[in-house]
Parts: sequence; C-alpha cells; structure tokens
Amino acid sequence: MNQHQMLGYTPGNTFIHRLNGTTKLLFLILLSVACMTTYDTRFLLAMTVSSLALFKVSNIKWHQISFVVKFIFVFSLLNIIAVYLFAPEYGVELYQSRTVIWEGIGRYTITQQQLFYEFNLVLKYFCTIPLALIFLLTTNPSEFASSLNRLGLSYKISYAVALAIRYIPDIQEDYFNISLAQQARGFEMSKKAKFSQRIKGIAQIILPLILSSLDRIETISTAMELRRFGEKKKRTWYSQQPFRQNDFVVIGLAVILTAISFSLFYVNGGRFYNPFK
Repeated sequence: MNQHQMLGYTPGNTFIHRLNGTTKLLFLILLSVACMTTYDTRFLLAMTVSSLALFKVSNIKWHQISFVVKFIFVFSLLNIIAVYLFAPEYGVELYQSRTVIWEGIGRYTITQQQLFYEFNLVLKYFCTIPLALIFLLTTNPSEFASSLNRLGLSYKISYAVALAIRYIPDIQEDYFNISLAQQARGFEMSKKAKFSQRIKGIAQIILPLILSSLDRIETISTAMELRRFGEKKKRTWYSQQPFRQNDFVVIGLAVILTAISFSLFYVNGGRFYNPFK
C-alpha cells in the first residue's frame, strides 16, 4: 500500500510535521492568495524555489504523489494550450508591446509577450501545488479538522472534510485490491496492456468502488449517530496542538510574504510585472 499511497497523511518528524495544523493551513491560504493575485515574475520565481525547497524538507516520497502530479501536469498542460488557442495574443494586450518570434498561421503567432504570460501561469502552479501537497501529506486529518474549527468553520463540516481526507488512502487501497483481483482473473491492466484496455478495466472498477465507498459511508454515519455526534454546539479535539514559537514565526513569515505580494501592485502599477517597457 505504501508504494501506491496517494494524498494520505504520512507521520514524520520534520520541521513541517511538527507545526500546528492551523499554522500550516493559514500558511497555505495566505501564500496561495499571494501567488494567485500577482503576476510579478520575480516574486513567483522566489516562491517556486521556496515551495520546492519546502517539499524537499518535508521528506515526501515521489511514489506517494506521482499519480497526482502526473494528473495535475496533464490538466495544467491542457490549460496552457487552451489559453493560447483562445487568446494567442493576450500577452500582447497585457504588456502593450509585440515581439514576434514566429508569424505562425493566421492569428496564431508566437510572441515573447504571450510566452512570458504563460510562463507566469506555469510558475503559479509550481508555487501552490507543492504547498498543497505538503499540507495534505504532513497534517493529521483530525488535526486538520481542529484547525478548520479553530478558524471558525462548523465542527460538523470540519469533521466531514477530515473524514474525506482520511479515507482517500482506504479508497485507493480498495481500487488496487479490485484491480489485482481483475488481473488474477486474466484481465490485464498493467502497463503492458493497451491504453484502451486499461481504460476499460478502470471503468469496470469504478462501479464496485463506488458501492464499497457508499457502504463505508453508511457504516461511519451509523457509528457517529450512535455516539450522538452533532448533539452539542461545540466539541473538543483530542489531536489539537497548542501554538509554539515556530508557529508564530511561520505565520508571521506568511503575512510578510503576502504583504510583499500586494505591495508589488504599487511598485508595478498593477498586478503584472512588465519587463518589455
């Protein structure tokens, strides 16, 4: 299971693992806002390097996230291509200049401004996706629920989110068990099989996987009702951690970086850094 685990909490003893769940959630939210609102390439490059460095420090293994990263890469690539197809000279409009690299066909030219704009889009993915993966894989789901509740979200909703995260590895384990059972019956679904055959096999797995998930949901909801979950307006959290010095330092750093991101609006005269002036 460890070879196929996806987005499942992995205990560890790194600096990031020891941070409070609320701290990590605030850090993720603030830096996601900072990276998504600005198009300053200098800031995005610095945040990309920092995010990848944090990813290395968190000691997350590639096999834990390989499927998710490949999935995100495909859709990110489709998004970049779609941006070009629908607005091939949007960058020219943004940066108020036009430097042609290739004339292309019709309106589909390639300009430095368009490439620079799409490069910034790619940097945004590299800024935020590693941070999100770090948060999901280094935060105990119960601690995550307590973090959401501490930030003002209802504990019922917080607990539902935590349950969803907690059972992602279990659902994936069911998927691989069903897949292995299919292969034991002679239906090839490994990388040796044709792509169309693998897609057909996945489609056959989805239905029993959904049914088993619904059965799990009913079991959990019944157990929670028997324990009178939701009877009180508030609840305590067993896994809630107090704030320590490192937590305040990290939150302060996130606030400073967000402030820098917004201050660049004034420096650049808007959201976009324009090196073509």
